[in-house]
Amino acid sequence: MVAWTVIAFGLAWWLGLYLIARDPRKPVLRRAGAGLFAYAGALGCAALRAAGESEPVAAVQGVLVCLPALAWTGVVVRLLPQESPWPQRLDRAWLFGLVPLVTVALAAVVVAGDAPALAGEGTAAGPAHAALAVLVLVPLSLAVGLAAAHWRRFRPALGGGVLAVATLQFALGAVALLFPLGWLPDGLLMAGVGADLLLLGLAVALFDAFAEGESLRADMRRSLLTAAAMAALFGSQVGLAIAVGGELTRVLAALLLGTVAAAITVQVLGKPLAGALDRAAFPGDAQLQQARADLRDVADALPKRAQPSPLDQLDDDEFARVTRRALAHYGDLGKLVNSPLTALPAVGARLAARGAPDQPLERATELKGLLFESIQRLKPRDGDFGTSDEWRFYNALHFSYVVGIRPYGRRARHDGLDGDARRALDWFARQVPERTLYNWQNAAARVVAADLRARASQESPETGSSWQ
Repeated sequence: MVAWTVIAFGLAWWLGLYLIARDPRKPVLRRAGAGLFAYAGALGCAALRAAGESEPVAAVQGVLVCLPALAWTGVVVRLLPQESPWPQRLDRAWLFGLVPLVTVALAAVVVAGDAPALAGEGTAAGPAHAALAVLVLVPLSLAVGLAAAHWRRFRPALGGGVLAVATLQFALGAVALLFPLGWLPDGLLMAGVGADLLLLGLAVALFDAFAEGESLRADMRRSLLTAAAMAALFGSQVGLAIAVGGELTRVLAALLLGTVAAAITVQVLGKPLAGALDRAAFPGDAQLQQARADLRDVADALPKRAQPSPLDQLDDDEFARVTRRALAHYGDLGKLVNSPLTALPAVGARLAARGAPDQPLERATELKGLLFESIQRLKPRDGDFGTSDEWRFYNALHFSYVVGIRPYGRRARHDGLDGDARRALDWFARQVPERTLYNWQNAAARVVAADLRARASQESPETGSSWQ
């Protein structure tokens, strides 16, 4: 039983890390990962209780089982269609209202000491824990309704019906887990909730891969197999010590969980850890650090590269969406590698003109040059900077993607900007709402897409490349 608990712990820990590592800047990935971490923590508590620890660990477990419901409510809110402002209001209510309330309720549960044992212990929740459970389950039930009402409008890659059904199943499992009636074993309840959480985590990963134009299967399979091999390699040594000793003690159980978690963490977060080691090993060589980082980005991006449809088979809307995504990744060659636009004939022609090898990183570099030239064509000829209507498309793309300013980011740093960039930053922050800038970027991306398509039609087929 403990072995299966440790395996489930490792799987939940890996998926939580995998989601966050895809892009830590995305709230939906952070929230889904946090829910999986909380579930993994609850499984870890179950393993410790099996080794002899009881009351303190059971109290922690009773608190942790509440958190996946809170996290998934936040995930559903972020997945709702963003065309209207009300999903954004719901998101702010979740972040600045529900999360602080649950934090206070968690503190009350800890102080009151009435977090229950699970159903198998036959004890009931105390009043503070009951209030906490209601506080997370009521918003979750509303999230189930929203997911069911809008399932047709979710991204196609999600399978909206699967998402709504899995959310409903998770909600029912969470109710049974937080208000135990003793009808089902606690292990069975935990397994059911865990299966739903893993399915929901996979749905979030599919959503993100679809939004980024990436393939998920190869990258996720490689990450899972490598994490499993690392966990088995190091965890089996602790397992051997347990088998030789013939007794699962609390110390050995904690060591086994920590070893599995550490092995998986090192694997999933290998790229940022390698970057940190490079900075420590080569402190005075920024060029070497960047070169190694670029190679890691490309190596990480290649398994995610979706098999692109021939560009001449994409309609105008799809071509504009692909272009919009490439513009958003303008400053990240690792992600530009995945763009179908690297197959543009103009990219192959530029490679041939400078005698460069036909490699993914070289194609991403040439695509970046093409995007820059198309953005420059949007610039009016009556000065270096302006705020009239004719400047809005150029400003929206050049300063957001080429220069890299983030006028609405609270933690964004804008050191070293020149005069035009600082004027643009001040203008965006004072005069341009965030939604307006987003609309300008979409419209400008269509203009850039039309320019790229026109240039592609001017290239002869022989200048293209067979790299796919």
